[in-house]
This record gives sequence, C-alpha cells and structure tokens, in this order.
Amino acid sequence: MRLATWNINSIRSRVDRAIDFLDRHDIDVLALQETKCRDDQFPFERFDAAGYEVAHVGLNQWNGVAIVSRVGLTDVETAFAGQPGFDKNAGDSLIDSPVVEARAIGATCGGVRVWSLYVPNGRALDDPHYAYKLDWLSALRDNATGWLADDPDAKIALVGDWNIAPTDDDVWSPEFFAGKTHTSAPERAAFQAMLDTGFRDVIRPFAPGPGVYTYWDYTQLRFPRKEGMRIDYILASPALADQVTDAGVDREERKGKGASDHAPVIAEFTD
Repeated sequence: MRLATWNINSIRSRVDRAIDFLDRHDIDVLALQETKCRDDQFPFERFDAAGYEVAHVGLNQWNGVAIVSRVGLTDVETAFAGQPGFDKNAGDSLIDSPVVEARAIGATCGGVRVWSLYVPNGRALDDPHYAYKLDWLSALRDNATGWLADDPDAKIALVGDWNIAPTDDDVWSPEFFAGKTHTSAPERAAFQAMLDTGFRDVIRPFAPGPGVYTYWDYTQLRFPRKEGMRIDYILASPALADQVTDAGVDREERKGKGASDHAPVIAEFTD
C-alpha cells in the first residue's frame, strides 16, 4: 500500500493537482486536510472518475478532512471519541457554541485503519486556541492508547497536519520560533506522548534532517529560501510501522503556480 497525506489548502482550488499526484505516485490512499468546503461542495466526481472512493467531512470554508482510497473505504467515523470542540466565547467569533470541528475522519482502507487529522493551530501561546490544541491532542492520545490496548497488532495510521515541529531539526530557525506555537515545550511533549503510546514517525528514518520540511509559508520567499517546517506526519502503529519499506516528502509538489503551502508526505507498506 502507498499511503500519502497532504494539507491541500482548498480541494476545489487544487483538485487537478490532487488527481495528478495520485496518478504520478500510484497512491492507494490519500488523506487530505484543509479541504475548505462543505460536503456538498467536495468534487467527489473527479475522484470517482479516477477510480477512488472518498469520505469527507466539512462544515464550512474552514478546516475539512478527507480520505481518498482505491483499496476500500469502510467504517467511516467523522470524529474520534471525546474529540473536543471549540467555543467562540473562548475567542473564536466564527463558531456559535462549542462545536466539534471538521478536523478528524477515520476509515478502514485495505485492512489499515487510517485517520486523517488536522490538529488545531494554536495561534499564540496565550490564545484559548492553544489550550484547545493541547486538549485535542490529549484526547487523541487517549484514543490511540486505547486502540493499541484493545489490539496490539492493529494496523493504524494517524496521518495529517499536526501543526507541531517536535525537534529543532524540524524548523529552519529555532530562534525565529522561540516564544511561538508549534515548537513550545507543551506541544512537543504532546507529540512525544503520541510516540510514547507506541506509534512511530515512519518518515524520519527515510528522510533524516535537518532541512527536511513539509510546510513553507507563502510570505517572505520562505520556499525558495528553504525556510520551512516539518509539521506533517504519518504515525503508524507498531504492526504497521514494521511494514514500511520507503517514505519521504514530495517537495516538488510545493513548486509552481497555485501550489499548496504544504508538500505531500508518502509512505509505502508491504502487505
């Protein structure tokens, strides 16, 4: 199986890129984040014509996650147990009440339980969204712990945009990010807590840093200056991680007119 994850930053703007990417890399399952559309706006027909099924959850022009598969797509869940919502009274004027946002979708594809995840950004260390981010990660960790406790041999992939750079090698300048989100000690501890459950970052062994990134801001010529962050991951359960044969980042997909600010991450697994 070839599994990929990609923060597409608007599927309607980049559906042609997504279809071309699937074909070029012979992808079996693609997890998407930041689709930025409602379910009725998602271009299902384009993927169907290419031979893929799609599960998507999107509530408005923000967030949105999907799983695209040509190896089966069953048992779809549009949130994990206890997934926190965010309250506009805590600082978000776009949400009327604590609502579970479109940030997680799970499905079984070719015998692998895949979760496409768009972890909250956090915004700033003193913003209520930062506390929401940490709560969200804690709830996800609790679920991951339970899944492996129930079945240590389960094949599970937790993939997506985690909005965390877990080490200094994962950012172009640790000094630049000092006092900001994505590199703070609590966020890095939350990511490590995910690894402590037994899930493994399957990309790093095949793409060692520093200098391997998955995100480059559109501003300040970050991409040509190679000033990026590694914040997109495929975390695999122990049984699945043992089957990885290759992995990496398609940096080329960040190039050209109309590119997302993220590059896809790809891993190949034996049967």
